[in-house]
Amino acid sequence: MEEMIFSINTLWVLIAAVLVFFMQAGFALVEAGFTRSKNTANILMKNVMDFSIGTIAFWFVGFGIMFGSKNGFWGGLDIFTTNTYRSDMPDLAFLIFQTVFAATAATIVSGAMAERTKFNAYLMYSAVITLIIYPVSGHWAWGGGWLSALETPFHDFAGSTVVHSVGGWCALIGALILGPRIGKYGKDGTVNAIPGHNLPMASLGVFILWLGWFGFNPGSQLAASGTANAEALSLIFVTTNIAAAAGAFSTMLFVWIKYKKPTLSMTLNGALAGLVAITAGCDAVTPGGAFIIGIMAGILVVLSVEFIDKVLKIDDPVGAISVHGVCGAFGTLMVGFFSSSEGVFYGHGFALLGSQAIGVIAVAAWAMGAGLILFSVLKLTNGLRVSRRIEEEGLDIYEHGESAYN
Repeated sequence: MEEMIFSINTLWVLIAAVLVFFMQAGFALVEAGFTRSKNTANILMKNVMDFSIGTIAFWFVGFGIMFGSKNGFWGGLDIFTTNTYRSDMPDLAFLIFQTVFAATAATIVSGAMAERTKFNAYLMYSAVITLIIYPVSGHWAWGGGWLSALETPFHDFAGSTVVHSVGGWCALIGALILGPRIGKYGKDGTVNAIPGHNLPMASLGVFILWLGWFGFNPGSQLAASGTANAEALSLIFVTTNIAAAAGAFSTMLFVWIKYKKPTLSMTLNGALAGLVAITAGCDAVTPGGAFIIGIMAGILVVLSVEFIDKVLKIDDPVGAISVHGVCGAFGTLMVGFFSSSEGVFYGHGFALLGSQAIGVIAVAAWAMGAGLILFSVLKLTNGLRVSRRIEEEGLDIYEHGESAYN
């Protein structure tokens, strides 16, 4: 019986890892569809390489930093991941599951910095994110670090903050230092839309991400055997799906009222906003709570995209900062209100909400501070941005010697 339980749990974690890996295809299609055709090969190449480099970097040293037990702030070094970490599944199964999460954090940054970033600079910052930035704050929450040791432990079940906000806040700093695309903002302050070239591609990408999230969130249960795990997984599947649907619906309705047209591109980001927001509390909220969180995230993402674009004048071609950074932080805070066992709305006081706020602020400060150092150093040494001619004519030919559409 023990061997059967061990095998069932391992198989579920490996299946979930495959689903999360497939999310790389979703991110690639969303990012390519939301940008211009002249940069498509560059974007697809970046998504191939951030997973490839991220896999090697996380196996080499990132996993040990995240899950070692040296102290509350730093896990420790485990070169090429040889130590023992778990007794309920093979360590290599846990390694591959955590690897696909690390790659997700890195690929989020790509979208916000699309269409004007040097390819070699992208490879460098992608490596650093999976080597150091993501594992350090990940250790605080998931590796036995100080956030998990608070009197009321910080709760981020599958990574609204640990994965998505880290990527979103790094993306914010990267896009800020990189500067906007040529023609995005007029000298008089006007904001010019730069439409993507392929909405069917972007739509398919969102459907793939929605599918992959059924590995991302339920997979974080790390077990499937027994009645308790079966009931937990069922709840997580339902809350994940309801939040995504509610996010898409509320975004569609909000932009329909605000702009008189239910635009597809923003609605796609609404579904992603709902998914990102529910990721922290998918195991702890009711289906009704997931619906409310999704509705609010769908509205918030529209307001955030407008604020970042029109007020802050930060050019984010795919809305990655809003979807992953802002909605990730929002969803993490909502656990403090909607957790059925510890939330404010269930009469349990503000202890969990306080821990959630501490976690959100600490991880944001770490990601933005580390990102500021990383991107500043790259800008001063290697350079971050391609030349004006390359940006105007497209990165595909100049950076890769080929075009996505011949």
